[in-house]
Amino acid sequence: MIKVGVFYPNGEGAKFDMDYYLRKHIPMAKQKIGPALKAVAVEQGIAGAQPGTPPPYLAVGHLTFDSIESFMAAFVPHAPEIQADVTNYTNVQPVIQFSEVKM
Repeated sequence: MIKVGVFYPNGEGAKFDMDYYLRKHIPMAKQKIGPALKAVAVEQGIAGAQPGTPPPYLAVGHLTFDSIESFMAAFVPHAPEIQADVTNYTNVQPVIQFSEVKM
């Protein structure tokens, strides 16, 4: 299994509309990607490691797939539409990481 992590960095002037992300973007992405998407988890940053510090990420989305190949086959045909929707909920450039699930 692999997990695609989509990290939305926090910073000065950074905005993230969690309501839009949960109600519009994630359901649209799930519908487009289809059954290749095995699981989705969404996290909202609330604090940094030190008390009183802001979170390093406004939000993190985790999408689970059987393999990078299954992700690519399901995502690439819909990438332009899914990626175009990003500006509807954030003004930051997400950082993407592919990880192999070990546990």
